Amino acid sequence: MAARRFTVKGRVQGVWFRESTRRYAESLGITGHAINLPNGDVEVMAVGELQLLRQLEAWLHEGPTMARVTEVIAADAALSDTPEGFETG
Repeated sequence: MAARRFTVKGRVQGVWFRESTRRYAESLGITGHAINLPNGDVEVMAVGELQLLRQLEAWLHEGPTMARVTEVIAADAALSDTPEGFETG
């Protein structure tokens, strides 16, 4: 198991980004959260098998149809930082 924190930049709020991320993450068996940040970015915290986290990261570069992702910043995170299941906030 591994944990990664992603900061997704671009047009990512108001375009179903968090809900789409939750659905995709859950389909991979990944737990964590997707939350809007005050500066317009979305933070995604994800815990799962490393290969599955790589799949999620690739998806985050595209996001849902209405999103326009300009950058995804990824960093390792502590496993204790995530909730059970996958939450949006």
